Amino acid sequence: MAVRVTATEVKAIMPGCTVADATIDLFITSANLIINAIFSGDTTTSDAVLKEIERWYAAHLTSSTSWRLVAREKVGDAEVEYGSKVEYVGKGYDILKSTPYGQHVLALDTTGKMNKVGKRAATIYTVTSFE
Repeated sequence: MAVRVTATEVKAIMPGCTVADATIDLFITSANLIINAIFSGDTTTSDAVLKEIERWYAAHLTSSTSWRLVAREKVGDAEVEYGSKVEYVGKGYDILKSTPYGQHVLALDTTGKMNKVGKRAATIYTVTSFE
C-alpha cells in the first residue's frame, strides 16, 4: 500500500525539526510497512486513523534516531527541560513510550496492536520431573 503521509505532514507535528525530507521519507516508508503488516485485515480501524498513526509513528522513528528531543538544556545557571515525559526522551524505555510521538501512536491505536511493536512473546517451559 502507498504511504499515507508526507514529510511535510510529519514535520508539522515536530516543531523546529530540521531533518531533510528525504530522511523523513525513509522513516515514513518504515512506518508504513510496519503499520500495513500490523493492521492487515483489520476492519475496525479507519483509514483516517491509520494515516494519523503512520504520521505519528514516522515522527517517533525520526525523533528516536535523527532528531532527538531536548530532555534537559543548561547554559550557565539557566536550565530548561522539554517534554511531558522528560525522563524517557531518547533513552529507549518501553519503545513507543520513549517519545511524545510514540505515546500519541499508542493513544490513537484503540486496538492495542502498536503496543506490541518490537516486543517478544514470552515462552515458559516447565520441568515435570527432576529424575
